[in-house]
Amino acid sequence: MKYCLFILLSWLSIGRTGDDIYTCQNARITIFSSALIEDIKAFSSAGASVYDATTGQLDFSLAINSLQFEKSFMQQHFNSDYMESDKYPRAIFKGRILEHIDVSKDGVYPVNATGTLTVHNVTQPRTIQGSLTVKNGIITMESEFMVKCADHHIDIPQILFYHIAESIKVTVSATFSPYKSNTLK
Repeated sequence: MKYCLFILLSWLSIGRTGDDIYTCQNARITIFSSALIEDIKAFSSAGASVYDATTGQLDFSLAINSLQFEKSFMQQHFNSDYMESDKYPRAIFKGRILEHIDVSKDGVYPVNATGTLTVHNVTQPRTIQGSLTVKNGIITMESEFMVKCADHHIDIPQILFYHIAESIKVTVSATFSPYKSNTLK
């Protein structure tokens, strides 16, 4: 996890003091697929994110195999058959929040993050809507968006269309702390 956060921080080209940099090492991600025969849901609290409040730069990373399913066979098939997580281990969003948010002022702000989403080694441009909340110096970001399996070359066999939806709902919640260089040690 610390290695992933280090990579995200290096993407931001941090050469400044870090006063405007915020990190999250335990972002909560839920995926949900509603299909005719059964719903599929998985959860992870292992997402890593870095947010630069000055530039709006926002990067997220999630190890695919950190997603936990209720049924172990679903988790096994998800990782080996669909996501090929040994080959494509991470989902990554690299983008920028378009609105400038004054993180010194409490409030709930609607935001749009424009960038690229890489899943299954396929990168797609995305604009993702969400909210950024500042309360007593704590920054929380939340979003809910859809990801089409076909957009990322995730093949679902015809026989399983009744079990797996063509689009997956992704819910993200991340609480950020000010970046301190000793947090990566």
